Amino acid sequence: MGHMIAGQQKSDNIMADDIIINDRITVPAAELSYTASRSSGPGGQHVNTTDSRIQVRWNIAASAVFTEAQKDRLQRALQSRLTENGDLILASEAHRSQRRNREDVNQRLAALIREHLTPPKPRKKTRPTLASKKRRLEEKKRRSRLKKDRGGGEDY
Repeated sequence: MGHMIAGQQKSDNIMADDIIINDRITVPAAELSYTASRSSGPGGQHVNTTDSRIQVRWNIAASAVFTEAQKDRLQRALQSRLTENGDLILASEAHRSQRRNREDVNQRLAALIREHLTPPKPRKKTRPTLASKKRRLEEKKRRSRLKKDRGGGEDY
C-alpha cells in the first residue's frame, strides 16, 4: 500500500482528509467514515471492476468540533437527512475516479455544513411608507366607487 500523509487516516481502504469548513472550524477525518462500493449506471467493463462510488457518514452529535448550539442548529436543519442514529450520509458516484468522488462528497458535506451553520438573519420590522398607505387607500376608494356604480336598475 502507499504511504500515509499527515492529516490523513485510512478507513475502509480509503484515504481521508480533514474537511475545512471555515478559518476556525475543521472537521477532523477521525469523525468521518468512508465506504466505497460499485457505482451504478453506464461505464462498460470499468464500472464492474472498480469501487468508485464513495459514501461518507458523519455523526453530528458525536462531533467534538461544534458547540452544542451549532450541533442543535445543524441537526434541526438536516433532520430529514439524518439516520435514526443521527448520522448524515452523503454519496457521490458522479466521477469514474474514487479520488474525485471523495473530493466531491467532501465538498458537498462542507457546503452543507456551511449553509446550515450560520444563523438566519433576524427579520427587521418595517412600516409601510406614507406613499404606499395613500396608494392603498386610493385603490380602496376606486374599487368602492366601481362596485357602487355597478348597481343598476331599481331596488325592489
